[in-house]
Amino acid sequence: MNLNLKGYKPTRAGFGEGLREIGLMDPRVVALGADITNSVGMNLFRDACPDRFFSFGIAEQNIMGAAAGLALGGKIPFMATYGVFSAMRALDQVRVSVCYNNLNVKIGGAHAGISVGPDGATHQALEDIAVMRVLPNMTVLSPCDAPQARKAVIAAVEQVNGPVYIRFGREAVPEFTSPVLDFKVGRGQVFRLGSDVAIIATGHMVWEALEAAKLLALQGIEASVVNMHTLKPLDEKLIVEIAGMTGAIVTAEEHQVIGGLGSAVAECVVKYRPVPMAFVGMPDVFGESGQPAELMEKFGLKSRHIAGAAIEVIRRKQ
Repeated sequence: MNLNLKGYKPTRAGFGEGLREIGLMDPRVVALGADITNSVGMNLFRDACPDRFFSFGIAEQNIMGAAAGLALGGKIPFMATYGVFSAMRALDQVRVSVCYNNLNVKIGGAHAGISVGPDGATHQALEDIAVMRVLPNMTVLSPCDAPQARKAVIAAVEQVNGPVYIRFGREAVPEFTSPVLDFKVGRGQVFRLGSDVAIIATGHMVWEALEAAKLLALQGIEASVVNMHTLKPLDEKLIVEIAGMTGAIVTAEEHQVIGGLGSAVAECVVKYRPVPMAFVGMPDVFGESGQPAELMEKFGLKSRHIAGAAIEVIRRKQ
């Protein structure tokens, strides 16, 4: 697949663009803000559809309850705030009001991952995939760049009639997917084919996985790279196929290694096609304040760390 670096853009910008686009297309879409409208990209919807934007202030639990009520009334509410608040502070309302009733509520989880940087541990969503994917009826999306974040928002309305959690970040990250690249909920994307090892990544780590594959190629190792933009429902068919082709898997995520992408893939692999696995992610610790690049390096989330994990897991399959 032809993937070229076009520049750098935050995935939150893609979220905002997608919300504005689907809002202009579908009058049922409403947006509920939590006093950080610009920070999560909702200002684009607010400016385009001011009569359908509601600011609740810092009241995430109330927002989720209101979103449930709007969904019961036939609207398609989008609620967005930082992932630590939408996925955890409002978890009771997400579980009981939204998921238990299988309501058509879309939840934005901004500031995902360690690359939030200076905001520190309290604002770095590193457990949100684990929390959201365990909830019945919930769909969990984690787009790899801004153009794909835009598509994820539109797909959340057009492809899913039920709760959706969309994970996205704060900092500008590589923009590399094509505008014509299809986005199907529940279907992973093979960005690179190689027979020695598979790197299955999600979110911002997909670019790091592609860079890791380049490093491995210099050593004569050919790696497949899979963009797993949907954590739930998981593309188990693709995982089984890629496991059979390569015989070894590395997962890469800007999330705790416990309960996230790695755990989801391992659950599939151990059931259908056991192969050696390695996990690149936050090592069961909280984040800290710092510059994004420095934190990614400190916690072992760069391309060289993925490449190192791949070499180690290849040894285990021999």
